Order: sequence, then structure tokens, then C-alpha cells
Amino acid sequence: MGRRILITGASSGIGAELSRMFVERGDIVIGCARSESDLDALARRIGEDSFHSVSLDVTDAASAEVAVGMVEDKHGPIDMAVLNAGTYKPTPVNGFDAEDVQAMINVNVLGVSNMLAALMPRMIERRTGHLALMSSVAGFRGLPMAAGYSASKAAVIAMGESLKAELDGFGVKLQVICPGFVKTPLTEQNTFPMPYLMDVEDAADRIMRGLETERFEISFPRRFAMQLHLLRMMPDSLYFPLIKKAVGL
Repeated sequence: MGRRILITGASSGIGAELSRMFVERGDIVIGCARSESDLDALARRIGEDSFHSVSLDVTDAASAEVAVGMVEDKHGPIDMAVLNAGTYKPTPVNGFDAEDVQAMINVNVLGVSNMLAALMPRMIERRTGHLALMSSVAGFRGLPMAAGYSASKAAVIAMGESLKAELDGFGVKLQVICPGFVKTPLTEQNTFPMPYLMDVEDAADRIMRGLETERFEISFPRRFAMQLHLLRMMPDSLYFPLIKKAVGL
């Protein structure tokens, strides 16, 4: 019998592709998302015997706790959780909307923390488990027109960094996933050129390979991630003129 893998945001994009790949490897996948119909369609496509749907809004802490308990009661201990649920909307200065930022924080940050609060005590008690938090290279440094998204993804990285040292002592593995631009319904909103844009299948394959390593950060494509890491270390006096030129400001 394969591992039991819980994936949030499983109904589309990277979550759906990861679900398919884990099922093909012989694992049992519990896919969580708000859209029950999309989850059911995915189950029919990749195998109803190995993919089980759970309708869940990760922004609801009580529902997250109930869902994790229900999954473990029905399928057994969760071996790995990929906390992938996320949302994105551009936040340019002209038209900046606090409600858009709040929505991204609610899903991208609080949604992760709600799931962690439900999952970590169980894994700590068993002294085993694997947690993977979906962030983005946009969290490495604040990017123009992405104030809300960059802030939310930077928070996930910091959360993962804070938790990892403690979880190591309990035998629980934690990683953060930081993709670049991936072709999904969310990135279709962008009106600017997206460097190193990759297909969702390629992104999911890189994540799968990264999850098998002991690296804390799974970031890709490598060249883009390295460039953004360099921007992270760059003095403000150099960073701001460079990023403004890069995006045509």
C-alpha cells in the first residue's frame, strides 16, 4: 500500500497534476478544494480507487481540523501534506484594493496555518510526517504590482523557516516550494511578460523530485530562482532602479 498524501488546492493547476503523479506512483491521494464537482471530475480522470475528494475551505480553521480528523479516521495517518491552496490577484498602486490583499492573506497564509494547526500535533505525536508549504519565488523580494501576493508568499517562507528547526526534533520533515511562473488559470491574469514561464506538468515534476530530497527550499526554474535570490541580497540603492527598469516603470 502506498503513502497517504493530502493535497489542498487539488482541483486544478499544480494541485491536480501532483495528485495525478502521486496516484500513478501508487499512493493514496486525498484531494481537498472548495469545488466538489471539480474534485469529482479529477477523481474520474485519474482513478476513483486511489483519489478521494474532500470539500474544504482552508480559510475555515474549524473545518480544517474536522477534515484532517475525518481523513485519518477513514484512511489512516496522513504521511505527507502538500499545502498548495492559493490565490492571486495583481495589486498595482493604481487600483490597490485592501480586500484583494486580505483575500490572498486569508488563503495563502492563514489557510496554510489552519492546516498546520490540524496536522502538526498528529505528526508530532507520531514523530513522523512530511509537510510541504506552497510559496513562490515572488516571496523572495517584493515585486511591483504584486504587493499582496509577494507579502503572502514571503510570510509562508518565514513561517516554514520558523517551524523547521522545531519540527526536525520531532522527526517531521518540512519543506517550502517556491515555483516561478507556471501556466495556470491564476497566471492568465498577468498582462506582462513572464520570464521562464513553464507548463504545469514540468512544475509538478520538479516538485515531485524536490520532495524526495532533504532540501528545505524547492525553488525553480533554477536560473530564475538564483536571479531572485541575488535580488534578495542586493542593496536597496541597486535593487529599486534595477526592478523599475525591468518592468518598465
